[in-house]
Formats: sequence, structure tokens, C-alpha cells
Amino acid sequence: MSNPRYYLLIIFVFVCLVALVCALLFIPLKQAFMSNWGFNLIIIGALLIGILLNIRRVLILEPEINWIKIFRTGTSGLSVTESPELLKPLAKHLEGLHRDRFSLSALSLRTVLEGIRGRLDESREISRYIIGLLVFLGLLGTFWGLLGTISSVSSIVGGLEVGEENYGQMFQALKASLQEPLRGMGTAFSSSLFGLGGSLILGFIDIQAN
Repeated sequence: MSNPRYYLLIIFVFVCLVALVCALLFIPLKQAFMSNWGFNLIIIGALLIGILLNIRRVLILEPEINWIKIFRTGTSGLSVTESPELLKPLAKHLEGLHRDRFSLSALSLRTVLEGIRGRLDESREISRYIIGLLVFLGLLGTFWGLLGTISSVSSIVGGLEVGEENYGQMFQALKASLQEPLRGMGTAFSSSLFGLGGSLILGFIDIQAN
């Protein structure tokens, strides 16, 4: 049985590396974030919630594994300081037995671990949902920005009038009018950046917490 702290260390190192990359790219990331701060704030919030849920999922395994080790090895002098949550039915079944001398066979231990895995898969569904939510928010922000871009370009094209007016002034007006569509493109691509990037980060952490 692997120590949950090992996976917590991997998650911690990975999050630190991501934070380091974000710090090195702070200025462009800040500009991308501010181009659509509403969607991007929701995306980052969902990412943080997903990371915390996965860390919690790893932390709750430690008392369960300690409990199993005590009953498997039958080491004398040991006592379970924390009652298990995932193994609560088994703990109640063995409540009347002498803990320090009780041991589990390999087959029984495998059955217990399969039960833990089944219950953990239920909690993992939330993490999978958040990963999908991050992708959805990124795509939603993309289409939101593209809709604004198309609407702005349509207004610009419809407002163009070529006549005896000075062409220099016309191009200056066109240049000023194109700023709004360009902001829409920034909205679209920044949401995709944060949404897809967040889903990749949370996906790796979810694998480690599995």
C-alpha cells in the first residue's frame, strides 16, 4: 500500500511548478486574464476547488491505511487513534475483536481495498465533473468572444461608406472601429487558455489522487 504522503508530495511539487511558470509569465497572463476577467475568475475558482477536493481525497486515505496495517500485521501495542470513514462498516464488524492480534488475509485485504476503491470512485466523479466544467467554461468564453467579434465586424462593415471623403480619415475611423473586434478575440482566446490549461492541471492532480 502506497503512502498517501508520497502523492501529496507529487501534487505539491507539481502545483509549485505551475505557480513558478505562472510567475514567469505573469505579465502576459495578467493581460489575458483582464481581457475577460469574469469568465477567467470563475475558471480559476473552479480549478482551486478541484485541487482542494483532490487533496482532501488523498488525506482521508491515511487513517484508513493505518487502520488496515494495524489489523493486517497484528502488531501488539498499537491502537487506532482515528476511526476510519471508508472502512466504517468493517470497523463496526470487528469492534468486539482484539485489535492487536487480529490480522487480515491477503484475499480479505484485497476485498477491503476494492471496497475503498469503489467508494473513492464516487468522490472522483466530482473531480471529473470539474475537469469537464473547466473545458466547458473555456469554450463558452471562446464563443462569447467570437459572437462579440462577429457583431462588431458586421457593424463596421455596414457602416463603411466610400465616397469623396478623405481616404486617410476613413482608414483612421476603420482602425479605431477594429479595436472592439480585437477585444472580442482577446476574450475568446484568453478563456480557452485558462479553461484548457486548468483542465490539464486538474487532470494530472486527479490521476495522482486516484
